[in-house]
Amino acid sequence: MNKRLGGKTVRRADAVQTPSMAVRAPQVVLGVDPSLRGTGYGVIRTGKPHPEALVHGTIACPKDWERSRCLAKILQTLRGVLAEFKPEVCVVEGLFFAQNIKTAIIMGEARGAALAAMGEAGLDIYEIAPRKVKQAVVGYGAAQKLAVAKMVQRMLHLTDLPAPDAADALALALAHAQEQSRFSLNVPQKI
Repeated sequence: MNKRLGGKTVRRADAVQTPSMAVRAPQVVLGVDPSLRGTGYGVIRTGKPHPEALVHGTIACPKDWERSRCLAKILQTLRGVLAEFKPEVCVVEGLFFAQNIKTAIIMGEARGAALAAMGEAGLDIYEIAPRKVKQAVVGYGAAQKLAVAKMVQRMLHLTDLPAPDAADALALALAHAQEQSRFSLNVPQKI
Protein backbone atom coordinates (compact mmCIF):
# COMPACT_ATOMS: atom_id res chain seq x y z
CA MET A 1 0.00 0.00 0.00
CA ASN A 2 2.91 2.35 0.75
CA LYS A 3 4.11 1.73 -2.80
CA ARG A 4 0.76 2.83 -4.23
CA LEU A 5 0.86 6.01 -2.16
CA GLY A 6 4.27 6.94 -3.43
CA GLY A 7 6.21 5.99 -0.31
CA LYS A 8 4.00 7.95 2.10
CA THR A 9 3.26 6.23 5.38
CA VAL A 10 -0.30 5.32 6.11
CA ARG A 11 -1.87 6.30 9.42
CA ARG A 12 -4.02 3.63 10.92
CA ALA A 13 -7.62 4.72 11.45
CA ASP A 14 -7.59 3.58 15.07
CA ALA A 15 -4.57 5.81 15.76
CA VAL A 16 -6.41 8.96 14.73
CA GLN A 17 -7.81 10.78 17.72
CA THR A 18 -11.05 12.70 17.21
CA PRO A 19 -12.20 15.47 19.56
CA SER A 20 -14.69 13.09 21.18
CA MET A 21 -11.92 10.62 21.97
CA ALA A 22 -9.48 13.17 23.38
CA VAL A 23 -8.80 12.87 27.07
CA ARG A 24 -9.80 16.14 28.67
CA ALA A 25 -8.45 17.46 31.91
CA PRO A 26 -11.05 17.95 34.65
CA GLN A 27 -12.74 21.32 34.36
CA VAL A 28 -14.61 23.42 36.93
CA VAL A 29 -17.92 24.68 35.51
CA LEU A 30 -20.36 27.19 37.05
CA GLY A 31 -24.01 26.93 36.04
CA VAL A 32 -26.43 29.78 36.79
CA ASP A 33 -30.23 29.79 36.51
CA PRO A 34 -31.06 33.50 36.96
CA SER A 35 -34.23 34.77 38.60
CA LEU A 36 -34.87 37.83 40.75
CA ARG A 37 -36.25 35.95 43.76
CA GLY A 38 -34.38 32.65 43.41
CA THR A 39 -31.19 32.50 41.35
CA GLY A 40 -29.82 28.97 41.30
CA TYR A 41 -26.11 28.28 41.06
CA GLY A 42 -24.03 25.13 40.95
CA VAL A 43 -20.35 24.39 40.51
CA ILE A 44 -19.16 21.01 39.27
CA ARG A 45 -15.77 19.48 38.53
CA THR A 46 -15.77 17.21 35.51
CA GLY A 47 -13.77 14.03 35.55
CA LYS A 48 -13.76 10.29 35.91
CA PRO A 49 -15.57 8.25 37.01
CA HIS A 50 -18.27 10.94 37.21
CA PRO A 51 -18.62 14.70 37.66
CA GLU A 52 -18.54 16.02 41.22
CA ALA A 53 -20.65 18.81 42.73
CA LEU A 54 -18.48 21.31 44.57
CA VAL A 55 -21.26 23.64 45.73
CA HIS A 56 -24.84 24.47 44.85
CA GLY A 57 -27.54 26.68 46.23
CA THR A 58 -30.17 29.33 45.66
CA ILE A 59 -29.74 33.07 46.08
CA ALA A 60 -33.09 33.76 47.70
CA CYS A 61 -34.48 37.29 48.00
CA PRO A 62 -37.64 38.02 50.01
CA LYS A 63 -40.63 39.52 48.18
CA ASP A 64 -40.42 42.71 50.23
CA TRP A 65 -36.89 43.52 48.98
CA GLU A 66 -36.52 46.14 46.24
CA ARG A 67 -35.26 44.86 42.91
CA SER A 68 -32.01 46.79 43.28
CA ARG A 69 -31.27 45.02 46.56
CA CYS A 70 -31.93 41.61 44.98
CA LEU A 71 -29.69 42.41 42.01
CA ALA A 72 -26.90 43.48 44.35
CA LYS A 73 -27.24 40.23 46.32
CA ILE A 74 -27.07 38.16 43.12
CA LEU A 75 -23.93 40.01 42.04
CA GLN A 76 -22.23 39.76 45.44
CA THR A 77 -23.05 36.10 46.00
CA LEU A 78 -21.83 35.06 42.56
CA ARG A 79 -18.64 37.08 43.06
CA GLY A 80 -18.02 35.05 46.22
CA VAL A 81 -18.69 31.74 44.47
CA LEU A 82 -16.37 32.74 41.61
CA ALA A 83 -13.61 33.76 44.02
CA GLU A 84 -13.86 30.60 46.13
CA PHE A 85 -14.26 27.91 43.47
CA LYS A 86 -12.50 29.58 40.51
CA PRO A 87 -14.52 28.04 37.67
CA GLU A 88 -12.91 27.95 34.25
CA VAL A 89 -16.15 28.45 32.35
CA CYS A 90 -19.68 29.64 33.12
CA VAL A 91 -23.02 28.52 31.69
CA VAL A 92 -26.25 30.46 31.98
CA GLU A 93 -29.76 29.46 30.99
CA GLY A 94 -30.69 30.78 27.57
CA LEU A 95 -33.36 33.37 26.98
CA PHE A 96 -36.99 32.38 27.01
CA PHE A 97 -40.07 34.07 25.64
CA ALA A 98 -42.28 35.65 28.30
CA GLN A 99 -45.81 36.74 27.55
CA ASN A 100 -45.61 39.39 30.26
CA ILE A 101 -43.17 42.17 29.34
CA LYS A 102 -42.68 43.19 32.99
CA THR A 103 -41.63 39.64 33.90
CA ALA A 104 -39.24 39.54 30.95
CA ILE A 105 -37.59 42.80 32.03
CA ILE A 106 -37.19 41.63 35.63
CA MET A 107 -35.72 38.31 34.49
CA GLY A 108 -33.39 40.21 32.17
CA GLU A 109 -32.21 42.34 35.07
CA ALA A 110 -31.40 39.25 37.16
CA ARG A 111 -29.63 37.68 34.20
CA GLY A 112 -27.68 40.92 33.72
CA ALA A 113 -26.49 40.89 37.35
CA ALA A 114 -25.32 37.29 36.95
CA LEU A 115 -23.62 38.01 33.62
CA ALA A 116 -21.89 41.05 35.13
CA ALA A 117 -20.35 38.92 37.88
CA MET A 118 -19.16 36.29 35.39
CA GLY A 119 -17.95 38.86 32.86
CA GLU A 120 -16.09 40.74 35.57
CA ALA A 121 -14.17 37.53 36.34
CA GLY A 122 -13.09 37.39 32.68
CA LEU A 123 -14.50 33.92 32.06
CA ASP A 124 -16.00 32.48 28.90
CA ILE A 125 -19.78 32.46 29.26
CA TYR A 126 -22.05 30.11 27.34
CA GLU A 127 -25.80 29.83 27.21
CA ILE A 128 -27.91 26.76 26.67
CA ALA A 129 -31.65 26.77 25.99
CA PRO A 130 -33.76 25.24 28.79
CA ARG A 131 -35.14 22.51 26.50
CA LYS A 132 -31.63 21.47 25.44
CA VAL A 133 -30.54 21.23 29.08
CA LYS A 134 -33.52 18.97 29.91
CA GLN A 135 -32.86 16.90 26.80
CA ALA A 136 -29.18 16.47 27.73
CA VAL A 137 -29.80 15.59 31.38
CA VAL A 138 -33.17 13.80 31.41
CA GLY A 139 -33.51 12.77 27.77
CA TYR A 140 -36.78 14.68 27.33
CA GLY A 141 -36.91 18.40 26.47
CA ALA A 142 -40.16 19.06 28.31
CA ALA A 143 -39.20 17.29 31.55
CA GLN A 144 -40.61 18.57 34.84
CA LYS A 145 -38.38 20.23 37.45
CA LEU A 146 -38.60 17.21 39.75
CA ALA A 147 -37.33 14.89 37.01
CA VAL A 148 -34.39 17.24 36.39
CA ALA A 149 -33.57 17.40 40.11
CA LYS A 150 -33.69 13.60 40.48
CA MET A 151 -31.45 13.04 37.47
CA VAL A 152 -28.98 15.68 38.69
CA GLN A 153 -28.93 13.97 42.09
CA ARG A 154 -28.23 10.65 40.41
CA MET A 155 -25.56 11.95 38.00
CA LEU A 156 -23.66 13.77 40.74
CA HIS A 157 -24.19 11.10 43.42
CA LEU A 158 -25.74 13.63 45.81
CA THR A 159 -27.22 12.31 49.05
CA ASP A 160 -30.06 14.86 49.03
CA LEU A 161 -32.27 16.15 46.26
CA PRO A 162 -31.06 19.65 45.31
CA ALA A 163 -33.48 22.58 45.49
CA PRO A 164 -35.24 23.22 42.14
CA ASP A 165 -33.27 26.34 41.13
CA ALA A 166 -29.96 24.82 42.24
CA ALA A 167 -30.81 21.61 40.35
CA ASP A 168 -31.43 23.63 37.19
CA ALA A 169 -28.05 25.35 37.60
CA LEU A 170 -26.28 22.02 38.14
CA ALA A 171 -28.11 20.64 35.08
CA LEU A 172 -26.73 23.56 33.03
CA ALA A 173 -23.20 22.74 34.16
CA LEU A 174 -23.70 19.04 33.42
CA ALA A 175 -25.16 19.74 29.98
CA HIS A 176 -22.17 21.93 29.13
CA ALA A 177 -19.75 19.28 30.37
CA GLN A 178 -21.50 16.65 28.24
CA GLU A 179 -21.38 18.91 25.20
CA GLN A 180 -17.64 19.49 25.67
CA SER A 181 -16.88 15.80 26.18
CA ARG A 182 -18.18 14.65 22.81
CA PHE A 183 -17.93 15.65 19.20
CA SER A 184 -20.87 17.84 18.34
CA LEU A 185 -22.01 19.76 15.33
CA ASN A 186 -23.92 22.14 17.64
CA VAL A 187 -21.36 24.57 19.00
CA PRO A 188 -22.48 26.02 22.35
CA GLN A 189 -23.68 29.64 22.14
CA LYS A 190 -20.96 31.84 23.61
CA ILE A 191 -22.08 35.20 24.97
